[in-house]
Amino acid sequence: MKAAFQIGNNASTRWLHPGAWWVWALGLATAASRTLNPLLLVLIIVVAALVVHARKPDAPWARSFIFFVKLGIAIIVIRVMVQVLFGAAIGETTLFNLPSVTLPEWMAGVRLGGPVTLESILMAFYDGLRLATIIICIGAANSLASPSRLLKSVPAALYEIGVSVVVALTFTPKLVADVSRVQAARHLRGRVTRGPRAIAGAAMPVLEGALEGSITLAAAMDSRGYGRRNDMGVKAQRTTSTLLAVGLIAACIGTYGLVAATSPMLLSAPMLIIGVGASLVAITRSAQSAVRTRYRPDPWWIPEWLVAIAGIFIAGTFIISMWISPLAMETQVDPAMWPALPLLPLIGLVIAATPVLTAPPIPRTYGESPHITPQPFEVAA
Repeated sequence: MKAAFQIGNNASTRWLHPGAWWVWALGLATAASRTLNPLLLVLIIVVAALVVHARKPDAPWARSFIFFVKLGIAIIVIRVMVQVLFGAAIGETTLFNLPSVTLPEWMAGVRLGGPVTLESILMAFYDGLRLATIIICIGAANSLASPSRLLKSVPAALYEIGVSVVVALTFTPKLVADVSRVQAARHLRGRVTRGPRAIAGAAMPVLEGALEGSITLAAAMDSRGYGRRNDMGVKAQRTTSTLLAVGLIAACIGTYGLVAATSPMLLSAPMLIIGVGASLVAITRSAQSAVRTRYRPDPWWIPEWLVAIAGIFIAGTFIISMWISPLAMETQVDPAMWPALPLLPLIGLVIAATPVLTAPPIPRTYGESPHITPQPFEVAA
């Protein structure tokens, strides 16, 4: 009797480059930052959820998207509650009145209680929804991009910084996985899994797991020669560090200018270009002193370009729409009006959803290698 087995997975299944997922997600986040239109913000969340559902791998860190959605809902609720309790009333449509407290003169401009209007609640809701959408887009990148593969793609000059960033990005997915594991163990033991008692009982096991994981990570980094570098002159090190610092500062200023709707484009775009150029020169100089070997680097093929371009495209459509029809990208709250649906951002949203089709199918399990070609073999039984 012979049983046929197959090594590897289908040739068309592989892991997409994590950088492509992050470019796509940051494009969605940039688009969300350019509008206060609730319909467009909700559609951005729908697009992110659709792509995550279609291309989310079966891995522990991939289950963090729901956590970011809940975090976004909490942000909206907190923003509305702050407006209700402390914000100044806007508009004339009073919904209800809260007991007010007279504050001293040095707290002028801040109120506690008083009338709550529909216009002020809508303004707070739209503002909180925008921040929640940005958080959810970052959560989509955390669920789609493997942190370990992202670390492999970091340039050699930024490897140490990249390790810190990747460890920080894996904190939330690891925390979610640890909490789920502890809750399942408590459930099997017949203990409560909800409420203050469950939180107090799960805190210590989760903390112990985090400390154990940090010790294991430190030992693994030390055994792999983390932080080794070639000899480099002091003058060259100072020049490279100064160039990198100036480039990063200029890039941050330019990025903030692109995100902030009130910043002049003629100032933010050149700052971003100068900052990126200086950073690339510094990274190239610093990479010459880095000692690092890459094993099976992730390729950047046509699917990666399509996914990254989809994120850049939606960001571009929203930025252009802010110039062409700024009133459609904002939503008037005083008086309250129904939000519009401009055509150009809708086209960008459709393109942003294309990774459902353009991204390659993922392997069935996380442990499968993306580079193994199927090789059937037979075992006699």
